[in-house]
Amino acid sequence: MGFSSKALVFFLVTMMAAASSMAATYDVGDTKGWTIMGDVNYDEWASSKTFHAGDTLRFVYNRDYHNVLQVTSSDYKSCTTTAPLATYWTGNDAIPIIGDDDHFYFICGIPGHCEMGQKVGIQVAAQVPAISPPSATPPPHSTPSATPPPPSTPSATPPPPSKSSASYLLSSSLLVGLVGAATYLISMY
Repeated sequence: MGFSSKALVFFLVTMMAAASSMAATYDVGDTKGWTIMGDVNYDEWASSKTFHAGDTLRFVYNRDYHNVLQVTSSDYKSCTTTAPLATYWTGNDAIPIIGDDDHFYFICGIPGHCEMGQKVGIQVAAQVPAISPPSATPPPHSTPSATPPPPSTPSATPPPPSKSSASYLLSSSLLVGLVGAATYLISMY
């Protein structure tokens, strides 16, 4: 294989890896990070984002002055730090959004920080339902009724696909194209 063929194969492998990982990483507080300085409004920050299962939250902070506690909804509301679900203290914590929950709650466990607004609630967007393959069994026959069904009315314009479904379609299409290109290249040699 010549240099250009090796470079192309490397490119294809890299693109396949990128296509398979479409999840986003969010820096909590953006450039300000996880802090009580600078008047960061974490509720505002979170409401400006759309979070999906598989995304990652990254909390960047000075570990000498802060930490991150994952808590229940009631502990979030009351800033209770005594029974966290998880505790993080590295100063650069990457926390994946996984599981069936549609809300995740985080607070700083340093006394007074949560009360000063160092807390964030993350609402996870609904998952796009998986498309199930068609059933091999035909549906049961129904007996005709005397009353015909009402005429169907055209529906409004459907909403655009969500980030998850668009990403899935993009990554699936990209993967199929890349596999085809790789197969073609392999067959040439």
